[in-house]
Amino acid sequence: MASQFPSIRAVYNSPDQQQPSSSTFEHHITAAPPSSSDPSPENVQAKVAYLKELRKLTPVLQNDINVFLTERMEDDKKAAEAQGKKLSEKEAKEEENYGEEVMEEDA
Repeated sequence: MASQFPSIRAVYNSPDQQQPSSSTFEHHITAAPPSSSDPSPENVQAKVAYLKELRKLTPVLQNDINVFLTERMEDDKKAAEAQGKKLSEKEAKEEENYGEEVMEEDA
């Protein structure tokens, strides 16, 4: 039986052909979905509540995905190191500066 309340949902499908996997991230929205055609003040309040909750859950979902992908990247890195593979100089530099704006100097 389907819930009357919607959810915000994302599905990750691994591009790895050797070990395909899928992960689903989902958060249920408890505010009732508003009617799109009802201009009443109650429906406007319902829309505001619904959008407020959606706005609150979106970064939570993004964080869940970021944590998952970071863990996957660390697992991939450990597996590569176990096989004797090392990061290229470019990859090492990118990882060192991840999340920071780096200005490249023109030579």
